[in-house]
Amino acid sequence: MLRVILTAGAVLAALLAPATAHGEEAGPDIPPLTDARGRVLTLRGWNIEDKAHRGEQALTAITERHLRDLRAQGFDFARLLVFWDDLEPRPGQYSERYLRKIGRVLDWAERQDVRVVLDAHQDVFGPAFGHRGIPRWATRTDGLPFTAHPDDWFAEYFEPAVQRAFTHLYEDEDLRRAQARMWHTLAARFAGRPAVVGYDLINEPMGEPRPGEDLPAAARRVEREQLTPMYNRLADAVRTADRDAWLFVEPTPVVGEGVPTGLGRVRDPRVVYAPHFYDTAMEAGADYDPGAGWIERYERAVIAYPARYRVPVVVGEWGPPDSSLPRMNRFYRDAMASLGRYASGWAGYVWCYGGGYCALDGRGGFRANKELTVEPYAETVAGTVRSAGYDPGTGGYRLVYRAASHGARVSVLSLPPGTWRITAGGGARVVRRTAGRAWVRAVPGGLATVTVTRG
Repeated sequence: MLRVILTAGAVLAALLAPATAHGEEAGPDIPPLTDARGRVLTLRGWNIEDKAHRGEQALTAITERHLRDLRAQGFDFARLLVFWDDLEPRPGQYSERYLRKIGRVLDWAERQDVRVVLDAHQDVFGPAFGHRGIPRWATRTDGLPFTAHPDDWFAEYFEPAVQRAFTHLYEDEDLRRAQARMWHTLAARFAGRPAVVGYDLINEPMGEPRPGEDLPAAARRVEREQLTPMYNRLADAVRTADRDAWLFVEPTPVVGEGVPTGLGRVRDPRVVYAPHFYDTAMEAGADYDPGAGWIERYERAVIAYPARYRVPVVVGEWGPPDSSLPRMNRFYRDAMASLGRYASGWAGYVWCYGGGYCALDGRGGFRANKELTVEPYAETVAGTVRSAGYDPGTGGYRLVYRAASHGARVSVLSLPPGTWRITAGGGARVVRRTAGRAWVRAVPGGLATVTVTRG
């Protein structure tokens, strides 16, 4: 939930003509996310978090209700925020209590059949600057100044002390080792847990501009020279404990302004590109402006990296703070269409009950327009997807896929609350249904077609 602050003229922008179909048009050449059985995955869900509590009270704001309500709406995915400052409050001393609390949330996720990505979250680096993330003992500022901005906390990323702290994290050998040990500890504890689909190695990393650099140039250099080596170090650390989970890597938040990333190749076979999807103006409280071309710029910027390095995309955060403004209905429809063109999934920000960014009100109902994130979709496809798309006008979903010739044969559809009619053809048939899901088996090698319409 970050707002990118850019100087005038800093945005690298070129409009991309929007596609008209919701997932049906031929998209960019980006590989899908898959599971251990080779099935194509679609992750749709929300972030779950507890930023308010620390120490013994850490994660107490998250309950099984969060996962149960998430699943009841058809979502199969949660991005769980975890904090290094809670995991390792003193150098080399890892909190067993905190690890157990993470494990408890994973127990709930497994019971509700929700996949989870563990996100090593930081906001404005960490507690040294009044936020959460990287421990105080790992924060080095060289005595540079820091001024809090209580009315615009994201502006604190541009304070000299915060920027220098990122430089030390990336460059100091002892901090590099500490960050790698932290990730090895998490991966060793949770490797093999059924709910864990992957690890998001650092949330919204930032950096320190050099004299004369504008923000886009600084972001691309930081991504190329500091984030890419960091991700390779952390990948190596995770792989000493977990060979199977996906590794989610993020660019700087500048991608939200249509600036392609400078990230290089992360040398691991199971990497997911995980940008965030936020607009400066809307983060500041403005309504959506379809004519501004922001979604088109973002889409063009985001698809370049996964197309080049052949990695899937899962958008880790998105959603405006005020979804009730007059054009937000159009925004959610345009955003869902865009995400459907290139992403294997997404996590909205944030699954909680109340105001602000919360998806739900205090009674558990969707806040204005956020119900538009609820659609039928295929959670898993045992084969190669030819096309998949939802028509918000008719409320219908259509999936066409070439069924796998061997191995897994059953695909799973997620169905939102309501009455749905499923039609399967091309040698496919529905073999099981429950509230919220349907299982489809297809003839090996056949071209299966599945349609879902409101009954």
